[in-house]
Amino acid sequence: MNLEEKLRKIPDFPEAGITFIDITTVLKDPDAFEEVIRQMLEQVKDLDFDIIVGSESRGFIFGAALAFAAHKGFVPVRKPNKLPAETLSIDYDLEYGSNTLEIHRDAIKPGQKVLLVDDLLATGGTANASCKLVEELGGEIVGTSFFIELSGLGGREALKDYEIYRLLEI
Repeated sequence: MNLEEKLRKIPDFPEAGITFIDITTVLKDPDAFEEVIRQMLEQVKDLDFDIIVGSESRGFIFGAALAFAAHKGFVPVRKPNKLPAETLSIDYDLEYGSNTLEIHRDAIKPGQKVLLVDDLLATGGTANASCKLVEELGGEIVGTSFFIELSGLGGREALKDYEIYRLLEI
């Protein structure tokens, strides 16, 4: 199955000069979505990890599905004021501004081996911030897994300290 053909590409969204990669066309196709999760799991099958962390919001979709398929737990990293218990926060820079992410303080145990999962690696800001949260809680990032990597945007460099797995490079 050609997964890249299943994606919808929308020119000039959200602004002129940007081509948005729409994954909803894959998500609504049960065979394509199952194939993505199967291939993502195949890539990390020999990786020793205890739990999966996914960043809001599309990281929840792929991370939770992969956690289910791998029979692992799932931990969400969220935007501020979305998690009910005590949290740890990190501020990070985006291409045009900044953002904040949070994780429950009791979500990761010291020494726990973590696989970070998200839909897309672009600049790497969100993934890097999520990794830093895990590490501050004492977790060890043993890998990062993405459905798509957009080349040329610096994401691989931002995550140079981590093993990167991805299905598609666009």
